[in-house]
Amino acid sequence: MTRGILIAGNESSLFSALGREAARRVKSYAAAPVPPWKEGEGRRGKITPPVLEWNPPSPISARTLVLAAVNKLEHIDDAILVCAPPAYRRSAGDLSPAEVDRLVDFNIKGWFFLVKEIISLFKARERGSLALVLSETGAGSAEEVPDLIGPAASAAFKALARGILLSSLNVPYTVTGFSSSEPGGEEAFAAFIFKTLEGEKKISGKWHKFGKLGLFGR
Repeated sequence: MTRGILIAGNESSLFSALGREAARRVKSYAAAPVPPWKEGEGRRGKITPPVLEWNPPSPISARTLVLAAVNKLEHIDDAILVCAPPAYRRSAGDLSPAEVDRLVDFNIKGWFFLVKEIISLFKARERGSLALVLSETGAGSAEEVPDLIGPAASAAFKALARGILLSSLNVPYTVTGFSSSEPGGEEAFAAFIFKTLEGEKKISGKWHKFGKLGLFGR
């Protein structure tokens, strides 16, 4: 049976590295990148096809994405969610209410909708592997305007991931967490993620941290 892999999350160097790693292992995989929001753009940025559409603020879009991935791949064996939040360096006092809604919707709320749909699918199938991947490499210099969304989005994703990990010990699917704070190590990090997901001793509920000093669970 051909393995079905869905990769969804922020368009980033890590997202691209995971796509290349998936392409080495399977003939086809499903990708749903969310481009960074830029001033003057519409609700979506430009995405190079072929990819699946995902509008994070919409629970209907999350369900549609999962169904589209199943239609494309026949089944989803591995769902890899990649949180690599873009920096948003603005003065908090300059933000409009619409901008605040947009930042929360696209970088925090959307993960809850997508995780819910994927877990529902895996429960129904009584199998599957959910990997929650966090990139913590976005810190800027001390001279820069503080990033208003990156740290908050990372913290929210990590809290969501840890909650799911703690509740995944007696379910018919596996959940693993991964994080890296090493800039420029995306290719090695992506390879490690897939190696772990394919390993015979994969342990559900474990968090793996990747860095120069080695790998360790926490």
